[in-house]
Amino acid sequence: MIAVIQRVSEASVKIENAVSGEIQNGLMILLGIEESDNEEDIDWLSRKIVNMRIFNDESGVMNNSLLDIEGEILLISQFTLHASTKKGNRPSYIKAAKPDIAIPLYEKMLNSLDILISTNIQSGEFGADMKISLVNDGPVTIILDSKDKK
Repeated sequence: MIAVIQRVSEASVKIENAVSGEIQNGLMILLGIEESDNEEDIDWLSRKIVNMRIFNDESGVMNNSLLDIEGEILLISQFTLHASTKKGNRPSYIKAAKPDIAIPLYEKMLNSLDILISTNIQSGEFGADMKISLVNDGPVTIILDSKDKK
């Protein structure tokens, strides 16, 4: 499971020109799920995300977590994070999980995050054509891969 995490002052997702989710201060997360991902990946990744100290404290040092600032989350599924670009110019998405595997894992990730934080969690729609808007605060962008946890 790959997550691209962006610290944002605001973020939103539109589907068919209608806002389907929006947050203020918090994290916008692009989540890529592959065939081999499981609940262990969800548990590790969700805990890492909410506890990562990437928000400024009163001294301006990145020392606070999402939990500390009571920040919000916007979670977006993005199979293209598993693109292979080794051959040719057209990416291959062979590692990306098919919907029958990815959708339940995406929903479990939403649930896991919801259990860990008490604030607003918004999401896109799996498989939809989405338009994402955000203001990256910092900028701070971090990539986490659950296969690299050791």
